[in-house]
Amino acid sequence: MIPATVPVAVSDVRGSKLRALWPRRLPVIMGILNCTPDSFSDGGRFGSSAEAVTHGVRMANDGADIIDVGGESTRPGAKPVSAETEIRRVVPVIRELKHHLPDTLISVDTCKAQVAAAALEAGADLVNDVSAGADTAMMPTVASCGAGIVLMHMRGQPRSMQENTAYTNVTGEVHAFLSLRAEQALDAGIPRDLIWLDPGIGFGKDDRANVRLLAGLPDLAALGHAIVVGVSRKSMIGRLTGAEVEDRLPGSLAALTPTIALSRVTVRVHEPRPTHQFLEMLATIEEARR
Repeated sequence: MIPATVPVAVSDVRGSKLRALWPRRLPVIMGILNCTPDSFSDGGRFGSSAEAVTHGVRMANDGADIIDVGGESTRPGAKPVSAETEIRRVVPVIRELKHHLPDTLISVDTCKAQVAAAALEAGADLVNDVSAGADTAMMPTVASCGAGIVLMHMRGQPRSMQENTAYTNVTGEVHAFLSLRAEQALDAGIPRDLIWLDPGIGFGKDDRANVRLLAGLPDLAALGHAIVVGVSRKSMIGRLTGAEVEDRLPGSLAALTPTIALSRVTVRVHEPRPTHQFLEMLATIEEARR
């Protein structure tokens, strides 16, 4: 477990590395590395730590700035796993990735403070929490390590989140929730510039709500935090275009179009290389338009 306090130098290193991501011309690319048997897109593809590490290194070579390592599926209907299972899945991968990629940022995709602590001790820099700190020990754990946190909006739990997708004003409700959780993170001691917000595309929302949230990204960014957008291969792309999971790259890229106008944004993707190419061309056209 992570101690209550860590040396200032360790905290400074994590914070400095995260802050150094900006300013930049293109969005930050976060590569998805699922060490799970049941994730919706690539569950079971990386059956061993060695296979997962190889894929993580490949994504970094393909342009990923951050490798996001997850040990519990958050797809709709997914069943929870124990903290011990998550730790067994992610910690060896994180440790090896830090060995092979010392200059690449690593995040851990978890909503459990116990898993976050073990991952941070293994070398992770960022905690990607789909529950936005529902575990009351999460924010203090992150703060004590000088790490960053992604706070995501999700209604309910993964196993039940699609049972109620009705909103009166989805952008207003999501932004209010994230603003409140960001204030709680600040109160816990996490610096403002290490708190990132994710509207939770596909997490307890229908397609109409997802599209509205993508269109409203500038308003979310106006809260003053970096934002994260995860839409890669999401089921809404399949419903809107008819594409199967492995054929959703064009739709995934199109959904990232609003991010190019934002100054501090991270895109969470399965395929860093084509994403980088798409964003490069999009940025070039946007610069010519100004």
